[in-house]
Amino acid sequence: MPADPRHQLDPRTLEMLVCPITKTRLVLSEDKTELISTVARRAFPIVRGVPLLVEDAARVVEEDEIDRLR
Repeated sequence: MPADPRHQLDPRTLEMLVCPITKTRLVLSEDKTELISTVARRAFPIVRGVPLLVEDAARVVEEDEIDRLR
């Protein structure tokens, strides 16, 4: 079932967002469910099209996953 277009992150919005911890660029995950900060090694979830850019919502990203993103 395709995702609801109302719940998709606009690419222009992605260009404006930065990591709340390091203030560096974020990368959209392959499955488009997270914004990843390679510097902070955190993945912030996107819920119904809204990025949750708070440290408490983020998960720690393992080194091998960071390497794949680079």
